[in-house]
Amino acid sequence: MTTGIPTPNTEKETFVETALKLSGKSDEEAKKTGALDRADEQVEEMFAKKYQTGGSPAHRAVWDDTFPLETFLPNHTPTPPDCQKVMDDSYNVVKRHRDAGTIYDANGKMSPALLRDLGTAGYWGLLVDKEYGGVAAPFSAFAKFLTRIATVDPTVAGTASVHGCIGAVDPLRTFGSTAQKNEYLPKLASGQRLSAFALTEPGAGSDLTALKTEARLDGDDFVVNGEKLFITNAITGRTITIVCKIDGKPAALIADLPDQENEQFQVVPYGIYALTRSWNNGLKFTNFRVPAKNLLQPGKGDGLTIAYHGLNRGRVALCAGAAGTMRVMLKNMLPWAKYRKTYGAAIDTRELVRRRVGRLAGLIVACDALTDWCGWLLDEGYRGEMECIIAKIFGSESQKEAAIELFMKTHGGRSFLHGHLLGDNLHDFLAPCIYEGEGEMLGMAFFKSLVKEHGSRFFEPIGKALHAAGIKQPNPLNPAHAMALLKPSLPYFGWKLKQMIGGGTRANLNLADPKLAAHAQFAADSLQRSRMDVDGMMFKFKLTLADRQCAMADLSQRIQDMMVMLVTALYAARQPDELVRAAADVMCHDLRRRITGARPDSKYFRTVTKLGEAIAEGSFSLLAEVGELEIMRKY
Repeated sequence: MTTGIPTPNTEKETFVETALKLSGKSDEEAKKTGALDRADEQVEEMFAKKYQTGGSPAHRAVWDDTFPLETFLPNHTPTPPDCQKVMDDSYNVVKRHRDAGTIYDANGKMSPALLRDLGTAGYWGLLVDKEYGGVAAPFSAFAKFLTRIATVDPTVAGTASVHGCIGAVDPLRTFGSTAQKNEYLPKLASGQRLSAFALTEPGAGSDLTALKTEARLDGDDFVVNGEKLFITNAITGRTITIVCKIDGKPAALIADLPDQENEQFQVVPYGIYALTRSWNNGLKFTNFRVPAKNLLQPGKGDGLTIAYHGLNRGRVALCAGAAGTMRVMLKNMLPWAKYRKTYGAAIDTRELVRRRVGRLAGLIVACDALTDWCGWLLDEGYRGEMECIIAKIFGSESQKEAAIELFMKTHGGRSFLHGHLLGDNLHDFLAPCIYEGEGEMLGMAFFKSLVKEHGSRFFEPIGKALHAAGIKQPNPLNPAHAMALLKPSLPYFGWKLKQMIGGGTRANLNLADPKLAAHAQFAADSLQRSRMDVDGMMFKFKLTLADRQCAMADLSQRIQDMMVMLVTALYAARQPDELVRAAADVMCHDLRRRITGARPDSKYFRTVTKLGEAIAEGSFSLLAEVGELEIMRKY
C-alpha cells in the first residue's frame, strides 16, 4: 500500500528561494524558506486568479492603476433564518450558564454541561455543511457572532474558533474525502467530538519546516511518533488534525484521541498563564496508530498547505473576539469612572479618562470594520491572506493596548484583585499577539506577499542576468555590467517612468460624512503612493532585502495602518449611530498621525474628549448587549 502523499513539483524554485540563493544564503536556508513559499503558492492555486493574492484588495490598492474601491465595500447577503436561530439559541445558552455560574466546572474549565447544551443548540456545527448536520453559516455572520459571544465569555467564543476555523472542521471541509467527511463532520457538528489542530512543536513555531513529528506506514495504519506543544482543546476524547512528516514531506492526519491516556498517547500538562479556562496541553505520541484512510489529500499541496488555509479564518476570529472583549472593558470602565472621585470630582470628568474612553471606542469600531470586511471577502471566495493578517495584527494589538493603557490605568491598583476582569484575564488579553502567528513576523509575511509579484516581474530577471554574468556588485558605469543589465532592466524602468509621469487613477470617494470621506481619501491616496516606497526599498536593498527585517516591518505597518484607516472610514460612514462615526473619526486621526509622524493638536484633544464625554453620558449602541460587572471594593 502506498502512502498516497501528493508529490508536487518541488524542483521549480520559488521567487523567494531564487532570491535567497542569489543573495548568497545557504542552500539549507533557501530550501526551507522555499518550502514555505511553495506551500503558499499551493494555497494560491486553490483559488481562481481574481481571488488570489494578486487580485486581493490589499495588493490591488497598492499596485493597480485604478483603485479597487468596490473591494472595500462589503455587500452582505442576509443571514439565513436557521443559522440566525442557532446563533440566538447559542447566545442564550451561554448567558444562562453565565448567570447560573455554570460556564466553568470545579477545575475552572468549560463545564461538560455547557459544552453539551451548546451542542444541542447547534453551536459546534455553525461552520459545518448542512448535509453533515451543520448550518453552513456564512463566515461573515459567524465572525460577527463571535464578537457577540465574546461579550458574554471570550473563552467560549475562542473555543468555537479553535473548533471550526483551525481545528478539524476546516481541514475536513476543505481537504477531506467524502468518506472522511461522512465519518467525522456529523460528530463535530453535534459536539460529540470537539477538535484541535496539532501543528506547533517544541522546536517548530514560526519555522514550520522544523517539524519533527513523523508518521510511517505500517499495513493499514500510520504509526506516529513525536510531540506537539501549545495545543488548545488538547485532551483525551477529542478529534485532532496532526501535522507531521510522511516520507520526509509535511502531511496531515485526522485522528481520534483515545478516551484515556495509554502507552501510545499521553497528554503533557504544563503551567500556562493564558488559556487557563480551556485545555491547552502538549501531546506525546509513541507508536500511535492512525488509520491510513485518515490522511488528508490537499490536491497539489501538502500538510503545510492545510495549515496555511485554516489560519486565515482563525485570524479574523481573533479580531472579532477582541472587538467583543474590548466592549466589555469599555462598559465596565464607565460606572467606575463615574463612581471614583479625585479631589472632589468623578474621574469621568477628567480629560485623560475621557480620552481613554474615546480611544477605546475607536479601537472597537475599527475591529468591527475589519471583521466585517474580512468575513465578507472570505465569503466572496478571496483567499484573504493579506487582509486577514491586517485584522489579526490590529485586533490583537488593540486588545493589548486596551487592557494595559486604557482599562488597567483607569481602574488603577484594583485591576490586580482576584475576581477583577483584568486581574483574572491579563494573560488572555495579551496572548492573541502570539496566536495564529506573532504580529511582526506576520507583518513581514504581509510585506512578502505585497512585493512578490512586483519582484518576480521586474527584479528577478535582473538578478538572474547578474548571476549568469557572474556579477555580484553591479556598476552601471562598467560597460560589461551595463550590457548585462540593459535588456532585463528595460521593463522595470518603463514601469517606473510611467509611475513618475502619471501613476494611478485617484479613488473617487462619495461619502455622506465629510470627515470620514477625508480620512478615506487620504488612506486611498496614501496606498497608491506607497507603491513607490515599496519599490524604492526593493531597489535600495535588492537581494539583501530579506535581511532588512526592521525596515520591512516598519513599512509594512504603515501600509497596514492605511488599510485599517480606509476600511474603518468606509464602514463607519454606513453606520446610523453618530457616536460610532465619531469613534471612527478619532481612530482615523490616530492612524493618520501614526502614518505621518504628526503630533496631536488641541482640536484633536477636544474631539476625542468630547466623544469620551458623550459615551459616558449617553448610550453607545455597541454596548447595548454588554452586561456590567460590579464595582469591587468601593471606597
